[in-house]
Amino acid sequence: MNEVKTPKKPLIFYFAIVAAVLLFLNLFAVPSLMQRSIIETDYGTFMDMTDEGNVGIVEMQQNQILFTDKDGEHIYKTGLMPDPGLTERLHDSGARFGSVIVEETSPWVSFLLSWVLPIILFAAIGYWMNRQLMKKAGGGPGAMSFGKSNAKIYVQSSSGIMFSDVAGEDEAKENLMEIVDYLHNPQKYSAVGASMPKGILLVGPPGTGKTMLAKAVAGESGVPFFSISGSEFVEMFVGMGASKVRDLFKQAKEKAPCIVFIDEIDAIGKKRDGQLSTNDEREQTLNQLLTEMDGFEGNNGVIILAATNRPESLDPALTRPGRFDRRVPVELPDLKGREEILKVHARKIKTDPGIDYNVIARMASGASGAELANIVNEAALRAVRSGRGSVSQADLEESIEVVIAGYQKKNAILTDKERKIVSYHEIGHALVSALQSHTAPVQKITIIPRTSGALGYTMQVDEGNHYLMSKEELIEQIATLTGGRAAEEVACGTVTTGASNDIEKATKMARAMITQYGMSDDFDMVALETVTNQYLGGDTSLACSPEIQADIDRKVIALVKEQHEKAKRLLSENRGKLDQLAGYLYEKETITGEEFMQILNS
Repeated sequence: MNEVKTPKKPLIFYFAIVAAVLLFLNLFAVPSLMQRSIIETDYGTFMDMTDEGNVGIVEMQQNQILFTDKDGEHIYKTGLMPDPGLTERLHDSGARFGSVIVEETSPWVSFLLSWVLPIILFAAIGYWMNRQLMKKAGGGPGAMSFGKSNAKIYVQSSSGIMFSDVAGEDEAKENLMEIVDYLHNPQKYSAVGASMPKGILLVGPPGTGKTMLAKAVAGESGVPFFSISGSEFVEMFVGMGASKVRDLFKQAKEKAPCIVFIDEIDAIGKKRDGQLSTNDEREQTLNQLLTEMDGFEGNNGVIILAATNRPESLDPALTRPGRFDRRVPVELPDLKGREEILKVHARKIKTDPGIDYNVIARMASGASGAELANIVNEAALRAVRSGRGSVSQADLEESIEVVIAGYQKKNAILTDKERKIVSYHEIGHALVSALQSHTAPVQKITIIPRTSGALGYTMQVDEGNHYLMSKEELIEQIATLTGGRAAEEVACGTVTTGASNDIEKATKMARAMITQYGMSDDFDMVALETVTNQYLGGDTSLACSPEIQADIDRKVIALVKEQHEKAKRLLSENRGKLDQLAGYLYEKETITGEEFMQILNS
């Protein structure tokens, strides 16, 4: 049961409390302690004390008389009466005229209130603030807890993630299973003289399961497993990160054999460039990590796992043999891997019998493990919204479209003219693709607007795994992308803004053919563009002279224009089928690939 924690109050709240206490002491408590009591008496008693010579100091005020006894121990107060001879009688009795001091305190009370009490209050505040800072720095109440590692220790649990819960990454699992076997049976390896790698680097796109694989190692190994993020080493004070690294490896050595997992290691492992703008704290942390992984002191029994999306940004000293000896790619799953991942996540929900996961896996081409998990969850949510108790094949297919293009926009109403243009646009894509020989079959065509901004889309699904793309396939893909705009020109005699995404994709593909894939006769096998962050979208930058850049632009324009003309020619030659298919899509709004091919071949 999750307990709702009371939110912590800000530090200024406690300062306000202390200020209020001090204000109360100064305004009320201190004056009340320092003030002597005043005895009220009648005028007759005042006259008797005057006649007896027992009046010490007298202060005549506007409406009262303050006076003390002869010894000055007590203060008296009486009302002012019309008495003309009072002054002479007081003088004759030996009384002195002056101010009666009401506030007076002993030196001990003054010392306690002025010095001891504020020191105690501020010492208590300092002690409390020190404990709070120590908790943030690494947790213990001791004075040496600054810079301590706050790595989480996973304990072996029957409900933890195991290798059976991870699908689609057989090669990565095989590498990591060897590590688990070594931790269980080290003598088997030492008998041959083999030793395990000191560090294993998991690299791949986001969502492919790097952290889940590390958790599976924790579940399978049965040894202490330390988990920490690279960003947790980065501190504001120089030297704190390095101190955390030292403490982490100290704990790991004490509990060896064990595994240390550092997620997003690129936060501290970036290349040291030596520029003035570099982060000195990050470099000290990296240097300490390098020393701990391969220093004079051995780390026998301590295996380092790390994960990153940016392996090219890591320092070469970190990735050399002896530190991270093995790199385990965790790539996007293939067709079989996607099918296995879908089955793993489908075990957590109720499904109808007879679901064909192979069809769903082919439709979800290029999806990562996290995206496939999201697809299964979206299908379950759709089943709940429909009032059904289990997930069907249609739910899974629709959830793929939700992940790709967003939800259907039920309130978006297109005019007849817009629906007609969108129908021709989508049929243009499908027809150009079908009239060529190196393109994927059409799976579905729809003109229902989606929340992603698409007014319609054409889904094409490959029959199997596709690892290489030939020049002919890329050229035909460019022609297919221009088919939507070509259909608008051929059938409607106009162009619209609906082809903006097609133009962007076609241009990017044509440029990559020339600058990266060496598919231009003029440039041959010369790399004119470099790709960085291949696992995070692939940023590109040209590596050629301005003259070559201009030549590249001309060739890209010529290539796209050539395929655009080819698409217009194909559609013009098959104008009857274009009109027939567009009219059918206009009426039905959504048609399947089978319906499309039946009409095309009739």
